Amino acid sequence: MNTETTNQGATPDPTPFERLGGEAAVRALVDRFYDLMDLEPAYATLRALHPAVLDGSRDKLHWFLCGWLGGPSHYTDRFGHPMLRARHLPYRIGTEERDQWMACMVQAMQEQGVDEALAQPLARALYGTADWMRNV
Repeated sequence: MNTETTNQGATPDPTPFERLGGEAAVRALVDRFYDLMDLEPAYATLRALHPAVLDGSRDKLHWFLCGWLGGPSHYTDRFGHPMLRARHLPYRIGTEERDQWMACMVQAMQEQGVDEALAQPLARALYGTADWMRNV
């Protein structure tokens, strides 16, 4: 079936970026994620992988997630292809770090009120990426 013909005039489904609430909502999610990482002892191993000042990390994750979720390509405009695995290879990332990253992001999504119908598929997709970052 030719979907271009059958969907002419139809409004496209909103992107996850749009469903989340756009750039301000992505920034709020990222900020909560890093605030939690800084505050919660449960994320201490993950926090230790990051620099003392998190401003650059906050910006990079915000820019990356905007594009990854279907919004503006801020990250690739600045740095080119994300090459996530290569960029994370200098850091020891094992199961504990992956699980802390995921728990922190899930908690941030819950606290930011991300709709469960969006949060669940996002968590599954993020888990696949987080698992791929493991290098030990």
